[in-house]
Amino acid sequence: MSSFWSAWIIVISLGSIFGCWWLLYATRKSQTTDSETEETMGHSFDGIEELDNPLPKWWFYMFLATIIFGLAYYALYPGLGNFKGFLGWTQVNQWENEVAKANEKYDPIFKAFAEKSVEDLSTDPAALKVGQRLFANNCSVCHGSTARGAVGFPNLTDNDWLYGGSADQIKASIMEGRMASMPAKGLNPAMSKSDITDLSNYLLSFSDRAENKPSAERGATMFQTACSACHGADAKGMQALGAPNLTDNAWLYGGTPSMIQQTIEFGRAGVMPAHKDLLGEEKVHVLAAYIYSLSKGQ
Repeated sequence: MSSFWSAWIIVISLGSIFGCWWLLYATRKSQTTDSETEETMGHSFDGIEELDNPLPKWWFYMFLATIIFGLAYYALYPGLGNFKGFLGWTQVNQWENEVAKANEKYDPIFKAFAEKSVEDLSTDPAALKVGQRLFANNCSVCHGSTARGAVGFPNLTDNDWLYGGSADQIKASIMEGRMASMPAKGLNPAMSKSDITDLSNYLLSFSDRAENKPSAERGATMFQTACSACHGADAKGMQALGAPNLTDNAWLYGGTPSMIQQTIEFGRAGVMPAHKDLLGEEKVHVLAAYIYSLSKGQ
C-alpha cells in the first residue's frame, strides 16, 4: 500500500491504544481517593446512585495487560501498515508450512494408493474414505454432498455419463476438465418457435411424453438437420463430444417441455474445471476411484 495509507493505519491503530491508556490514567487521577467512599457523583437512576469510587485494581491491571498485549502484537505481527512485524509472519508462509507438513504426512499414503488401479481402489474402504473427503472439499459445491448433482451439474451416482464412465474416462475428466457447448438452435439458426416446439415434442416422445404426435413427427425431421451431427442420428449422443443421450430421459438442465425448449432456443455452456494442478495426479487417482464406486452402486 502507499506510504500515506500505511501512515494512516499506524496513526489510527497506535492512537487508539495510547488513547485508551491516557483515558485509563486520566480517569484514575481524577478520583478523589484511592479507597472506597460514600460520596456520590450526583448521578442516580431507579434508586441507584453512582459513588465516586476508583476502578478496582484487578480491573485496572486487566486494562493495562490488554494495552501491553496489543503493543506486543503489533511489534511481532503485521498490522501497522507496511510494517511486517519482527517475526516476519505472513498468511502465505503459514499456509506453505502447513501444506509442507501435510504433504510429508500424507504423500506416502497417496503414493501407495497410486500403485493400485482405479478399479481396485473403488472397493478399498480406506481409499474410499479418503476419496469421499476429497470429493467433499473439491466437488460437492457443484455436484452436491451426495454427488447427485443439480440443474447444470451432472448426477455422478447413476450410469449416465457425458464423456464416458470408465475408470480412465472419469479420471481424465477430473484431471483435464471439460468444456461443453450446446449452440443456440443447434445447427439451424433460422429455427422458429414452432420448430422448437416440434423438436421438443420429438425429444419427449422417447419417454412417451410428447404432447402432439404430428408435431413430434415434424420435430424428427428438424432433429436430423439441426442436431444429429452431435447427438447422432438415433439421438443417443456422442461421448467424444460430450453430447448427451437424449433418449434416456436424463436431463442435465431439466426435462420439462419448457426447459427443453429453453435449452434448444438459447443453448447451454458448461465448464468442469481441471483439477490436475490443484490436487495432483495421485489425489485425482483416489478421487476418481470414489466417483467410479458411486456409479457402480458400491
